[in-house]
Amino acid sequence: MNHHVSTLGPGDVFRDWLVYILGDRIKNKSCSVEVFKYKPSSHTVCRYQFKGEHYSVIAKFFAEPTGKLKRYNAYEAMVKEYNNLREVQSIVNVPVPIAIHQDFNCALVTEYISGKSFSWYLSHDKDIYDKLTAIAHTLHRLHKHTRHDYYDKTRDFANFHSVLDQLKLNDSLRNQFNELLGRWWYSSLLDQAQGCMIHRDATPSNYMFHNGIPYILDLESSWHNAHYARDLGIMCSELKNHFELRKGSGNLAEPYIGHFLWHYSKNESDFFKTTKILPFFMSLGFLRSARLHRHNQHHEYLIKEAAECLKALG
Repeated sequence: MNHHVSTLGPGDVFRDWLVYILGDRIKNKSCSVEVFKYKPSSHTVCRYQFKGEHYSVIAKFFAEPTGKLKRYNAYEAMVKEYNNLREVQSIVNVPVPIAIHQDFNCALVTEYISGKSFSWYLSHDKDIYDKLTAIAHTLHRLHKHTRHDYYDKTRDFANFHSVLDQLKLNDSLRNQFNELLGRWWYSSLLDQAQGCMIHRDATPSNYMFHNGIPYILDLESSWHNAHYARDLGIMCSELKNHFELRKGSGNLAEPYIGHFLWHYSKNESDFFKTTKILPFFMSLGFLRSARLHRHNQHHEYLIKEAAECLKALG
């Protein structure tokens, strides 16, 4: 959701910088600029619409965090997302990175992508299979064309334990998760020679459709040397969580999950390999969601699903 917050005219320092960096894209250099603020978001995020120009940009201000994470290097985060966007813009559709500026609260400026997010299609129960096909193909291209010479397995487990730490589970439940994670660590199922770049925040709200074309949003937290199945597991946990909350049963997501994985996979062998690995990263996805539901009954469902996923190793 976004709402209008102000109108900027010539003489406003940030507005004048935007006009300067956009060059020929803005014909009337004296035009006013309408500002729309997005909520919720992890940082201050605004759309700047140039009146009479039929053109908008998005600015994310990394030095203005609005989420729980307040202490981090805003400059490094700004540069990281800018570089990530530049790295993958020839592989998958992302908002074109235009400029960064440390002095404007670490602002990253990208093109504005109009359209509807995958979250919208899910909530309206519309074209879900088609949209999942497009997202699957997009993720496959991202992973295939960003392969690296090793997979950092240790980082995945460290991150898993970090999420568990945030949930502050009772000792008995935490010990259960520790034991289950130990089985996965010593299993060879996750082992692979190569890693790749992953989105890492593969949630429905971070996939925008413009004229039917999928765009990946928010590459701030992307990882290199990562496991391809992490993006798949996060998306699949989000699907199951959606159907549990909106339709009363997470099992209703199973046909969509199967469809998504099938269209991601190269062949049948690849499909079955991925389905064996998937529960590990789906478990992580459920735990990530559980952080948002710590004070309601749905929290118990998410914790239970996370544990059941890990038990799938046998």
